[in-house]
Amino acid sequence: MLANHFKSSATVNRLASGSAAPFLEGFVQTLEVKGYADSTIQYHVCAVHHLCSWASAKALDFTRFDDASFESFLQHPPSCHCNLASRGKFMHRARFSVALFAPYLREIGVLAVIDRKAHENPLLGSFRRWMLNHRGVMESTLRIYDRFIPPLLEAVSGDASRITAGTLRAFFIERTKTFSAGYASNVANAIRVFLRHLVAEGISPPGLDNALPPIADWRDRSLPRFLQSSDIERVIAACNCSTKEGLRDRAIVLLLVRLGLRASDVLRLRLQDLDWNDASIRVCGKERREARLPLTQEVGDAVLSYLQSSRPPVQAQALFVRLTTPIQPFADSSAISGIASAAMGRAGVRPPRRGSHILRHSAAAEMLRHGVSLQEIGSVLRHRSIDTTLHYAKVDRTLLRLVVQPWPEVPTHGQ
Repeated sequence: MLANHFKSSATVNRLASGSAAPFLEGFVQTLEVKGYADSTIQYHVCAVHHLCSWASAKALDFTRFDDASFESFLQHPPSCHCNLASRGKFMHRARFSVALFAPYLREIGVLAVIDRKAHENPLLGSFRRWMLNHRGVMESTLRIYDRFIPPLLEAVSGDASRITAGTLRAFFIERTKTFSAGYASNVANAIRVFLRHLVAEGISPPGLDNALPPIADWRDRSLPRFLQSSDIERVIAACNCSTKEGLRDRAIVLLLVRLGLRASDVLRLRLQDLDWNDASIRVCGKERREARLPLTQEVGDAVLSYLQSSRPPVQAQALFVRLTTPIQPFADSSAISGIASAAMGRAGVRPPRRGSHILRHSAAAEMLRHGVSLQEIGSVLRHRSIDTTLHYAKVDRTLLRLVVQPWPEVPTHGQ
């Protein structure tokens, strides 16, 4: 296996006789399955050989390795005298090798599988299952809750029955005293949802979720943020359709700015969600609510071009995948948001707000400019309440100037 990637027989012999020898053949096979190029496999093999040489020189047992052990290896190069010692980019990139090698060692049983949830409060596990099965939330949403719920339980020594209104307020004030209203609102929302689970389980008394009042944020105090029509066209044109990456990125941008999809919506799209017979696409949004949206000619052509000329032949059902190894679906919606941000950067567009959501706002503004009613816009954007869509009524600044009233003068004393 090594001979397939290294031309020098001396190099193959050195690798095969080193302390990494028991792991290299299987590790190389794992990299081949994931589609890594020869040069990348060579690099990772050399990094693993270096790691094993360092561990052998230190008389370290791989079966006892943990995250701290790998970090020690990554920090040692400045004074390294072990075999294949390198400087600069080698050790800077060795972190990626470790990120691939450590899971492989766990897969073959050399390292113990780390179960960080084994020692956590069982109530957290039941809360996650309740959220997934009954509230229909996504794993990404649960990760947000995980920032706040475990510290709350730690504040009551793991006994949720000891949570009182006073406990909640003290915890909330301590956690949010130096943060924005938006952050405070996220903390309060997460706590309320957790308390409703406790009430449902009979652990907390009904009404305790009202102990934290809503956070005043005045979300409608400003005008909606969106891109002008000319900027939207520049962003779309910034995706180079002569490259595979450009074809994929253009399809993603069009789904965001023409259909108003969220980054998470695009992430969850599957091949079977496309219906070419009736020119529609099925979208699974928040709380797993499904909707079917029309696939316009422009968007449909872009998606079809991506499928025919850009998408690698992988088994994954996700519509959009990575084009570099490992070729697999994107890990989370931040990758989709990054693609949109990169397109705006290439177009020289400086959005009033970072991320892909500005394209969703722009889709709503474009529809409003073309005379689409607020009810229809709310249907396309899949808003649960018309109040959410009403925010876009402020897009027409010319009309706003006609209805705006002068600020009333307050008479001063003596007049």
